[in-house]
Amino acid sequence: MKNGEVVKLVDVHKTYHTGDVDVRAVRGVSLEIQRGEFVALMGASGSGKSTLMNILGCLDRPTSGRYVLDDADVSVLDRDQLADIRNHKLGFVFQSFNLLPRTSARENVELPLLYGTHRLTNAQVREKADAVLASVGLGGREDHHPSQLSGGQQQRVAIARALVNDPEVVLADEPTGNLDSRTSVEIMGIFQQLNERGITIIMVTHEQDIAAFARRNVVMRDGVILEDRLVSQRLDAVTELQNWSSGVME
Repeated sequence: MKNGEVVKLVDVHKTYHTGDVDVRAVRGVSLEIQRGEFVALMGASGSGKSTLMNILGCLDRPTSGRYVLDDADVSVLDRDQLADIRNHKLGFVFQSFNLLPRTSARENVELPLLYGTHRLTNAQVREKADAVLASVGLGGREDHHPSQLSGGQQQRVAIARALVNDPEVVLADEPTGNLDSRTSVEIMGIFQQLNERGITIIMVTHEQDIAAFARRNVVMRDGVILEDRLVSQRLDAVTELQNWSSGVME
């Protein structure tokens, strides 16, 4: 795509029909996101940000308009093609982690590989899952079940699962919503490290202090983009944690 665009929305609308009422959740949104950007999608409840995230994640279709993801016009793809796009080009991180409780961290991370079209041996699947877990600081925790992990560690497993298929874009929906303040900063540090490696990250959040870790903030209200701005004083997670440890942060 021109200018390194990985995401392009053109006049996207989404209307839900509830009985006799039409709910216009997204109203004519146009948005371009370049490869390697870290974008926070913000807005109050009912602003349309979650609906837009579902469209970006190929979990929902726009009522009208175009959505181009990495050269593919996903607006016209069928269900199987959308599933293939989700598995190969997108990684998802959710507020509630969405881990399988009776399986290990390794097995949770392996799942996308098992459902994909990769021709990997069992040993290769295990090796790749362990490598991604190590990259998010969970080396040595591969055999732990979610109940044996803290909330922050569970979110790290979820991030590893999102990364295991080498996605073009990682979509994070309120990824710190269930975490305490310090753990939230640690998780944002992981996202910043991933972004520095060139991974495009789109994150939904309603918290201004979390959005400050991104490079760009897109603010929605009533289904439209109200503001689209670069973050002038971006927070650095490593610095924030150092401040925390030294007692500077309250």
